[in-house]
Amino acid sequence: MKSINNNFELRTKSQLFSDFLFVRRSGEKRIGDFLQIKQENPKVLILGISECIGPFANFGRMGSEHAFSAFFKQFIHWPYQGQSFDVLGNIRFIGTFPSEVEEASGLVEELDKFIFEVLKNNLSKDQIPVLIGGGHNNALPLMRWANLEKDCQTVINLDAHTDCRDVERRHSGNSFSMALMEGVLLNYHVFGVHSYGITSFMNDFIKSHNVNLKCYESYLSDPNSLVSDVLNVFLQTNGAVGVDIDMDCIANMPSSASSPSGWSLDEIRNIIRLLPNQSLAYLHLTEGGANNEEQERTIGRALAYLCLDSLTPKELL
Repeated sequence: MKSINNNFELRTKSQLFSDFLFVRRSGEKRIGDFLQIKQENPKVLILGISECIGPFANFGRMGSEHAFSAFFKQFIHWPYQGQSFDVLGNIRFIGTFPSEVEEASGLVEELDKFIFEVLKNNLSKDQIPVLIGGGHNNALPLMRWANLEKDCQTVINLDAHTDCRDVERRHSGNSFSMALMEGVLLNYHVFGVHSYGITSFMNDFIKSHNVNLKCYESYLSDPNSLVSDVLNVFLQTNGAVGVDIDMDCIANMPSSASSPSGWSLDEIRNIIRLLPNQSLAYLHLTEGGANNEEQERTIGRALAYLCLDSLTPKELL
């Protein structure tokens, strides 16, 4: 399956196993063993996105195109522990990489339509998609799908940035401003934004669209309030809530805009572990990046932990 202009393709689960080496171990059932059996109506469907077009169009760094492969290589070798999920596949960029950001924005629009089509054709409204990899541009088609299929109008975004830049052209920095202006998103809660990066345009936009913003600096003086902030959104929302985790919010995590300041991975894991007991529309793990072997292992294992945390609400033992 390819996008309208053939710049993106969906690699199926069986094709992924031909792309990545899976090593079986006698006497153990690993996730890779489990995934090679056809799953009937899984609760969660994992979809990879391998692209950095969105971050490039936003003048960002490369690397997000490698996040899903880093995740998948780690994930399939961990023990299977009875969770209900499957892998839908991986959407990857197969076109000619653009030299200008304006050209990249056109490709982002093509990707928007393709992701929405893949979700609409392959998921029921009762299933939960977990999108892993790529830029934060992919939040827009995910929100469009969740609004259509689940009547989801509320999103929590844990992010160092608002992603509310102007909508003159598409890129990874304006998915939420686009969604708010389209009306597919009505209640936007963005927690952990680094206050020194907020522009006057973002400030005005946030105020005019009643965005619930809490800066990371507020959490420095009240480090335990993130759990209550997230849970309060679910408690106050009549319906499903989408959750975006931009890996930029985690300190020293390989990502498109990595920073030495941010939450720890374990603090974000603690949030993710709340989700299986909530009315979740989707989970989006985005902007992770890898440009060398060490970064690949770090981001791959981090994404595997977060994905499994969203599937398993408590310890098995």
